[in-house]
Amino acid sequence: MASILTIRRWPGCIVIWFMLVGPSIGNAADAPVVTFRATVSEVRLTFVATNGRNQAVEDLQRGDFAVVDSDVVIRDFRSFNHSSETALNTVVLVDSSESVMKQFRKEIIEVVSLITGPQWMPGDRLSIVAIAGAKEQIICADNCRSASAAHEVAALANGGLTPLFDAVTDTAKSFIDQKDASSRPVIILFSDGDDTNSNANFRDAMTAILRSEAQVYAVDLNNPKSPSQGTAVLQQLAEASGGRYFPMRDDPAKILGNIMGDLHSAEVVTYAPPPSSQPFHSVTILPTHNLNLQFRCRRGYFNPASLDK
Repeated sequence: MASILTIRRWPGCIVIWFMLVGPSIGNAADAPVVTFRATVSEVRLTFVATNGRNQAVEDLQRGDFAVVDSDVVIRDFRSFNHSSETALNTVVLVDSSESVMKQFRKEIIEVVSLITGPQWMPGDRLSIVAIAGAKEQIICADNCRSASAAHEVAALANGGLTPLFDAVTDTAKSFIDQKDASSRPVIILFSDGDDTNSNANFRDAMTAILRSEAQVYAVDLNNPKSPSQGTAVLQQLAEASGGRYFPMRDDPAKILGNIMGDLHSAEVVTYAPPPSSQPFHSVTILPTHNLNLQFRCRRGYFNPASLDK
């Protein structure tokens, strides 16, 4: 008697059909079907390690740190690699609404410097999205490291309402839909953090970011002497995702250098998530030997089983 083994992949699991097949089609129709299910899940955590002088640690070893996942200490990692081995999938969100009018020209100069700089690797993808009006607008997608893309950014008009939370949420959801393990999702957000025209709210944006595993690097366009509620929004989005927040008073070249330095010096570790009935796992990375080491990563993740709900 012959046998046929069929494997099909579904989100979060592998379903295997093993069918015993007789010598004729009629017998095959009566043959029993046995289904085996195995859950397949893995946490991928991108982080930056710095020493006591706030410098990136270049020779970090897997024994130098442990992950605390919802009070469970993880030392048994499936993989530990330098982030340069993974291409970047970066979306730059450019706030071109009326509220950033005073800083708009300076913002555009910084964005153009970012997309035309030499720091990108051959496999990196870069998209530009403008935030203004009724809906965010895609300026260019995937391949925006060009003079033509820079020209389109420089020609952006300024004005209108600010659908900030919609733009962040939609961008994060696009990462979730793509779900490409060969690239790391990154959002570089130039904004004052104010939202005046979104269907989504701050909670929606934060949830989408954590589900997408994207790091957010936020450049605050507010006047540093007059912090606003938008400043707090930008800080929370960046810190919760494992990214960084930068006030506009910082030197533009230094801001861009710090962002790209982070992206190229980060580490990526993977491990099996500990059993838990909770939909959200909090995450912290702690040093095991050198207590001067500090680690920056996203604050948590959603249980892979909850992503299909």
